[in-house]
Amino acid sequence: MKPIRIIASLISIATLMMAGDISVENPFVKEVAPNMKNSAAFMTIKNSGSKTVNLVSATNDASAITELHTHGKKDGMMVMYKVDKIEVPAKGEALLKPMGLHVMLIGLNKQLKEGDNVNLELKFDNGESVKITAPVKKLGGQMKPYLDTHK
Repeated sequence: MKPIRIIASLISIATLMMAGDISVENPFVKEVAPNMKNSAAFMTIKNSGSKTVNLVSATNDASAITELHTHGKKDGMMVMYKVDKIEVPAKGEALLKPMGLHVMLIGLNKQLKEGDNVNLELKFDNGESVKITAPVKKLGGQMKPYLDTHK
């Protein structure tokens, strides 16, 4: 390959890496007991772009099914249910946290323990896709500072 082509290829790769408006901060997946078949992933999704984008699907390497979920009241009871999308406002963020929006991991293929990692791919309606590695953490006292700062 000629030097000019190599430089042009490197510039194209760098542009693709910097072109995305979506970033993910503080991802983690909830540790589960040995008999549990489901878990959830939490994170902050930031959008530096000038248009609202929606998280429309996700995949992961720890479960058979991945869905977008939230918690809310239905018929006077708190329930968890599937949503079609999670909105990430322009120049804003979407907070995925316990008892709120989250990525549900259904049909785990192994017990998730603190110290494990889960690879996720998030897909957005603007065509962007973000791959992340989320550490597995216990939800308990050590999560309180995270939950308090991400209300």
